[in-house]
Amino acid sequence: MRRASAAALALAACLPATPAAAVTAPRTTPRTTAPEATAPGLDRYHRQHLAWGSCATGPDDTTGHDLDKAGVQCADATVPLDYADPTGRTITVAVSRLRATDTRHRIGAILLNNGGPGGTAVESPPHIREAMKGVGARYDIVGFDPRFVGRSTPLDCDWPTGMFFRSAGPDRAGFDRQIAFQKSLADKCRATNADVLPYVTTRNTARDMDVIRGALGERKISYLGYSYGSYLGTVYSQMFPGRYDRMVLDGVINPDDYGPLLLRDTVGENEQALAAWADWAAARHDTYRLGRTRTQVLATVDRVARAAARKPLTLGTGADTFRIDHSHVPLLLFMSLADDHDETRAELGETVSALSEAAKGHPAGLSPGFAEALRFILTGEGSQAGSVQTAIICGDRAAPRDPESYWQDIERDRAAHPLFAPMTDNILPCAFWDRPAEQPTRVDKDVPALLVAATGDPRTSYRGTLELHAELPASRLVTVEGARRHGLYGEYGNACVDDRVNRYLATGKLPAEDLTCTK
Repeated sequence: MRRASAAALALAACLPATPAAAVTAPRTTPRTTAPEATAPGLDRYHRQHLAWGSCATGPDDTTGHDLDKAGVQCADATVPLDYADPTGRTITVAVSRLRATDTRHRIGAILLNNGGPGGTAVESPPHIREAMKGVGARYDIVGFDPRFVGRSTPLDCDWPTGMFFRSAGPDRAGFDRQIAFQKSLADKCRATNADVLPYVTTRNTARDMDVIRGALGERKISYLGYSYGSYLGTVYSQMFPGRYDRMVLDGVINPDDYGPLLLRDTVGENEQALAAWADWAAARHDTYRLGRTRTQVLATVDRVARAAARKPLTLGTGADTFRIDHSHVPLLLFMSLADDHDETRAELGETVSALSEAAKGHPAGLSPGFAEALRFILTGEGSQAGSVQTAIICGDRAAPRDPESYWQDIERDRAAHPLFAPMTDNILPCAFWDRPAEQPTRVDKDVPALLVAATGDPRTSYRGTLELHAELPASRLVTVEGARRHGLYGEYGNACVDDRVNRYLATGKLPAEDLTCTK
């Protein structure tokens, strides 16, 4: 999960869902992880003509109008729902393109993914061209919304929330409520979208990427992927060796770790990020009134969590009045720990200040950003985003199905990690999902990629980055020492990272050795 805000945790703003069609039985025989060829029947997808035109879908589509003004064109690529049945049902994948202006020195096309899973990227070409500086003019910069995301054929399970992450809280009663809640989410998806769920997977998104490559007329395509996008890029490289050129993976996920339980490995990094934020907030006690030392600020956080466990906290006024209980508090903290910039830390300061006042029984006003986060978590406003993100996660790798195994993990880890373990160890909809139609992708081919990571990344552990780097001996690693940030290139403002990535995109040559940048 790349960004800090609630809505961006899911990184999706989907269109209304279409009614579910008749249920078809999913393919249950796992495919191999051997390289995929362009099979007979798929040629028409790879050779399709993309009808480039305006990105605006209507007069109120501000994103589309902004893209039009920036010179971006949009199109819909047609892809098969099931690649094992290319003559069957089709869906569309939204694509955008900002064409190279330095055509004499054009390098090729670069495809973007912003993470999530479930993140959109149709809107990203102008920002990425700016990040690429001089070399950006030499690329066609191509964004796309993965299948069922954003402007692509949508999926919506009609959820009462934008994300499934919750804490089990302090006792068994809270965990039992989570079992019922998470099962209800899975049941809603099965009831509304059973016909497509088996095909909402990263491997199928990688196949869609190769269709986009073919439809663009490119023999090879370069790639920039953040967070989950690093996993997607790795999967593409394993499924379609020889069809990629320059590959940048930022906020790296080790494919062996990717799956429903990924965040369990980041509890330590998030606790460290929370402690670093507490130092920051203590230095600004006159603004946030949370304590003058790290210990005092963390004690305030603990008081909020204990108060919410006794009874729900009331925040906001009027239509934006929300009740927060123990299942929500760790998530609200967690969401703002993926960035150590002052702006994001200030957002967390405002959040904890409001929670602290509510815990005292005082009226607690909400900043616009905090109100947006609460609407996303506590209403159906973000249903589409949460639905597709969960469908991808659960469709990629099976999760443990026995609720007792989750409870045992929570109880085992609670003493060492009382705030975050009951959330990261908690049961989730994947426990009640149909088993994935394919086995996860295995990394068995070397990839000369450029990996970018921060040592204190709170979303994808630096340990996982080092493990993938070891599995890909031809790769090179750019590390930002001491940063507690998820997603660096073009976002963190680190000139060392940006220059190194742009040099690679310009020349195609990886650094001779790994590089460490200072924060």
